[in-house]
Amino acid sequence: MLNHSKSVVAVILGGGAGTRLHPLTASRSKPAVPIAGKYRLVDIPISNCINSSISRMFVLTQYNSASLNRHIKNTYHFSAFSSGFVDILAAEQTPDNPSWYQGTADAVRQSLRHLQTFDFEYVLILSGDQLYQMDFCEMLDNHKDTGADISIATIPVAKREASEFGILKADKNNMITSFIEKPKQELLPDWVSDTGEEMKAQGRIYLGSMGIYVFNRKLLFELLEDTMKDSTDFGKQILPESIGKYKVASYQYEGYWTDIGNIYSFYEANLALTDDLPPFNLFDNTNTIFTRARMLPPAKFTDTHVEKSIVAEGSIIHAGRIKGSVIGIRSRIGAETEIIDSYLMGNDYFETLDQLLTNEEKGIPAVGIGQRCHIEHAIIDKNCRIGNDVRIVGGNKIANVEHELYTVKDEIVVVKKNAVLPDGYTIGE
Repeated sequence: MLNHSKSVVAVILGGGAGTRLHPLTASRSKPAVPIAGKYRLVDIPISNCINSSISRMFVLTQYNSASLNRHIKNTYHFSAFSSGFVDILAAEQTPDNPSWYQGTADAVRQSLRHLQTFDFEYVLILSGDQLYQMDFCEMLDNHKDTGADISIATIPVAKREASEFGILKADKNNMITSFIEKPKQELLPDWVSDTGEEMKAQGRIYLGSMGIYVFNRKLLFELLEDTMKDSTDFGKQILPESIGKYKVASYQYEGYWTDIGNIYSFYEANLALTDDLPPFNLFDNTNTIFTRARMLPPAKFTDTHVEKSIVAEGSIIHAGRIKGSVIGIRSRIGAETEIIDSYLMGNDYFETLDQLLTNEEKGIPAVGIGQRCHIEHAIIDKNCRIGNDVRIVGGNKIANVEHELYTVKDEIVVVKKNAVLPDGYTIGE
């Protein structure tokens, strides 16, 4: 396997406004959304790059980028003897381009002037809102060995989810011959592919685009600046129009991969981490997930029964029961509280004893979860103050609602960042 550290620059797309992940994206960009109790979404593509010896990365963003900037600045420091970097490229208005990013291709187009000063052969384009562990060196080797101009990472998908993907077909040499963006169910019979015996046995007979691309440098600049200069999106325009004109290869990936596009997929992906053998392995020596190194004390428990859960460092837990949940950094949970099938993102700070006493006198709940609460099928965003005897229960066909303190989507209650829920507050049953 070749070392591609000097031949590749990675571009990580920060995504749009992230409305489908609202309210988690109300005050932060999609790549900055906390996952697994201690990481942020952007840590996934960056970690995959580092584990693949790719150390030159640009993160493109334009919405609510302050917390993302801060996270990257505080996290990714390469040696003074290394050429590695992770740089934020926020959308900027310039004299020759007064508009913001209009799509994935337009975002890369507007960033080319920053990329062109570097020496590289290939551009690896990644999404900032996916959960997976992938060795990009294998994809780059395949790209080079096949003589491809463009490579698309593909994953076999089943019929029920195929309409959410760009679906493609490839010939016997894995060169893509046709591509359709999010086909309707009635069109799918024409898009069946030979994905291999194991995938076919699982009903995964369609090749879906993962939104991970490799472009030869010269071609990318040519497409974005000349032949397709009015195209704004890779999936809808650049890739379909390139098939037949250029050698576009399919690189089939069969590991775990999920697109964190909405609240339900975000919730499911996080809670899946509590499985005995989770599909996404945080405990892998060769695929470390990097994030900000915090100097936090270990988690502390008092009389708590814990079942299949993850608890991050710095947490002080007096809860009666925690089941199937992810508990984020610096979480504080009061006595006799039950947390069931929920994700608590934790807190950005510890309150001092003086602050706790002052707030108690004012009737303000402490940061964290109070006593005798019941929280089920919920996501609690950072720095929430939830009083005693609070009930938050999602599921059971609870109706979607938008409230100043919380949002309900897909039967999941999402308590908004910094929300204050007084004693006895009830959401759901």
